[in-house]
Amino acid sequence: MAVERPVRGAGREERRPGRGAVASWVIYDVANSVFSMGVVSLYFSLYVREAVGATSADRTYGIVTTVSMSLIFVLSPLLGAMTDRARRRMPFLIWSAVLCGGATAFMARGPYRVSAILFVVANAAYQAGVQFYDALLPDVTTEDNRGRVGGVGVGVGYLGSYIAVGLGFLIPGDQKPLLFLAIAIAFFAFALPCFLFVPERGNPRPRPVFGWSVIRESTAETLATLRSGHRYPGLLRFLVGRMFYTDAINTVISFMSLYTVNVAVATGLSSAEGEVRSRLVLMAAVTCAVLGGLVWGVIVDRIGPKRTLNFVLALWVVTFTLAASVGAFRLSVVFLYVVSCLAGIALGGTWAADRPYMLRLTPPDRVGEFYGLYGMVGRFSAVSGPVIWSATMYWAVERSGLAPLTGQAIAILTLLAMILISAWILAPVTDDRRDWVTLSH
Repeated sequence: MAVERPVRGAGREERRPGRGAVASWVIYDVANSVFSMGVVSLYFSLYVREAVGATSADRTYGIVTTVSMSLIFVLSPLLGAMTDRARRRMPFLIWSAVLCGGATAFMARGPYRVSAILFVVANAAYQAGVQFYDALLPDVTTEDNRGRVGGVGVGVGYLGSYIAVGLGFLIPGDQKPLLFLAIAIAFFAFALPCFLFVPERGNPRPRPVFGWSVIRESTAETLATLRSGHRYPGLLRFLVGRMFYTDAINTVISFMSLYTVNVAVATGLSSAEGEVRSRLVLMAAVTCAVLGGLVWGVIVDRIGPKRTLNFVLALWVVTFTLAASVGAFRLSVVFLYVVSCLAGIALGGTWAADRPYMLRLTPPDRVGEFYGLYGMVGRFSAVSGPVIWSATMYWAVERSGLAPLTGQAIAILTLLAMILISAWILAPVTDDRRDWVTLSH
């Protein structure tokens, strides 16, 4: 059992969790990366390309992803409020992991439409689990080390991407059922320590969690929070800004494999060779994300999450500009390695700054509910991003007759615009520590 030690400072006492609890929480991020890389970013999109063809792959995958993210978008605030009511959050995380891994294990074993439904379920459960997992951050950190612990989680977590990509090299591409089963097993294996060794402070005043009255009350609380945004300085503006930058980031991650294959084909390689290149490009991104998460976490604790996020968004502008240029000017696939390295560094910084930033804006007794809102805007961006990408591809490729690679370059430019909009929205938001006792009165 992990031992918690008291930490005194600023006139109050915090509980510092033992190293085993912190390590177990961090390891769950490995499980997250195994699924997000193995299913969302890489193999399911390639499975869709095999099933429907290159011309319709972007639009079809975008529709399936949109359905999945729409489901969790609707449920996120309610799930967050339910965890605030419950005695413990961990059971919610466990059940979401079971549903995610179970659905993943049966993908590609029947008709394409069945696999699409399983993907919708698995991805929605995964996204819900990320919400529950993030809400456990206060249980394994103090205010002074939150950036470092979160950054270590991001950096170490990306090691799961190596596992996901490595499984693709070990298991032939025509054995997708076995590949998805292996991903599910790896996901469960790395999730288990968190279930066993992360102690929760628990809720001293639990309330009923299920029932129509709970749904009505939780929905009313969420709406009241949105209407009374002035009581939570910077919250609503941060959530709106986050919607734009996560829209761009999640979308480019989802479609990077298809983009890499098209770049490879345009430069004379076969589709099979393009799939290999897509894995290598993603591996380069993961390597840089591991290092980026560790470094950015230290930077967050030194200069604060806001300034760190500003630097990260500037790096994303450079990354998207270069990525669009590769497709627009038919540059060599080698340039995508540069893009992937920049994206990896920026990705590690995004999540290292993002979670501590949100906690600065969140009252301690409403972490679950506020992370529900945090998750909701992330899910909305994951809905709107594929819709925008799919619509752009439909207009550019299926209606205007442009090459798929050209359409993808245009779609990336729309994502660049979202990054710029998010930076403008977030400019007035501070990351000063809030006095929630005063603000609550």
